Amino acid sequence: MATRQRVPDHVPPEKVSDFNLYSSPDMQPTPFGDPFAAISRLHEDGRPVFYSPETTRDGDGAWIVLKAEDQRNVLQNSDAFSSYRKIFSSAIGEDWPVIPLEIDPPEHRKYRSLLNPLLSPQRIAKMEPFVTAKAEELIEGLKARGTSAEVMTEFAFPLAVSVFLNFLGLSDDRLMEFVGWADELLHQGPEQRTAAAHKVLGFLDDLTEQRRREPTDDFISFLVAAEVEGRKLTDQEVRAIAVLLFVGGLDTVATAIGLDLYYLARNPDRQQELRDNPDLMPSAVEEMLRAFPSITPIRTATRDIELQGCPIRKGDLVSCPSMAANRDSAEFPDPDVIDFRREDNRHVAFSYGPHRCIGSHLARREVIIGLAEWFNRIPPFRIKEGTAPVTFGGFVFGVENLVLDWS
Repeated sequence: MATRQRVPDHVPPEKVSDFNLYSSPDMQPTPFGDPFAAISRLHEDGRPVFYSPETTRDGDGAWIVLKAEDQRNVLQNSDAFSSYRKIFSSAIGEDWPVIPLEIDPPEHRKYRSLLNPLLSPQRIAKMEPFVTAKAEELIEGLKARGTSAEVMTEFAFPLAVSVFLNFLGLSDDRLMEFVGWADELLHQGPEQRTAAAHKVLGFLDDLTEQRRREPTDDFISFLVAAEVEGRKLTDQEVRAIAVLLFVGGLDTVATAIGLDLYYLARNPDRQQELRDNPDLMPSAVEEMLRAFPSITPIRTATRDIELQGCPIRKGDLVSCPSMAANRDSAEFPDPDVIDFRREDNRHVAFSYGPHRCIGSHLARREVIIGLAEWFNRIPPFRIKEGTAPVTFGGFVFGVENLVLDWS
C-alpha cells in the first residue's frame, strides 16, 4: 500500500494498521455516522498499540495507544513523552509553544500554578449565572424563530463563544465572527487555518495592548499584571497563554453539547429518562463525556522506549485518543452502553496527567447548564426530517449540520 512507504524502518510490519483518524470509515465526514463506535471496534483487533501512517493533522504517522492504563502511563510520563509540538505557531510560520499545553514539567508547573486559581470551581461558580442567562437567551431566540434549528451554529458555538468573550471582559457583538474563526482554525484546510490563526493573534495582541493601557477585571488584564518567578510575563508568554484559552475554550465545549444532543435526538427514551429525572443531568453529562470525547492528545518520544512490545524510538509521535481509552472494557464494564448512572466514571475526556485540561471545571458546567436549559425550554426533539447530521473524526471529533426539530 502507498501509505506503508511512510512507515519508519524500526516499525515491525505486524505493528502497522491501515486505520487513520482522518480517513478511515466513519472518521471522514459521514451522514448519521458514529466515529466513536468505529474507535471502539479497534479494541477487537487485539493490539493495544499499533502504528498508523499519516494519522495526524499534518499527515505524519503515529503510534496509536488504545488501552486506558497505557494512555495514563504515556500522559503521566512527561520525561519520556513530551508535549512540546508548537502546532498553532507552525501554522503561521513561527516557532513558539502554546502555554502551558505545549511545554513540559518542571517549566510547565509555574504557569499552571499561575492559572489554576482563575479556573477554580469557586471562580467558575461565579460565572454560572451568566452561562445560564446566555443559554436561556439563545434558546428563547430559537423558539421565537420557529420549531427547528441548526444547533451547532445557533446554540452550541454561540454559547461557548459568549462564555469565552465574557471571560475576556468583552461583549458578544462580534459573536458570529469568533464562531467563524473557531471553525476555520480547527476544521478547515491549511490556508484557512493559517488565515484564522493570524486573525486570532491580531485580535489577542490588540486586546493585550489595550489592557496594558486600560486594565480591567478580566483574563488578559490578569496576564498583563501577572508575575512568574518574580518577573512580569513577556508579550510572547501572554499571547501563548491567551491562544490556549481561545482554542481550548471554544470548540471542545460546543462539540460536547452537539454530540450529546445528537445522541439524545436519536434516542427519545434517553431524553425521557432525563425529563423524568432532571437531577440525573450531571451524571448523564459525565457519562456522555466518557462516551463521546473529542480530543486526541499527542506526545513525542524523547528517548527509545518499549510499550506493549512496540519499539517506540526517539522522535516518534504517540497518539492517545481519549475515545479509545473511554471504550476500554478493562476500565469500564459494558463500555459501549451509555449508562447515565455509571459509577466510578474515571474517563479521560479532559486528558490525564500534568496536562489534564485546566478548564475542565468550566467546560463541565457549560455543558450541564446548556443541556439543562435546553431540556427546560425545548419539548421532545428529533433530527429534522430530510436533514442528515454529519459526524467526523480527526483533530477534534464532532458533528455538524445538526438540525433538531421540536414541532
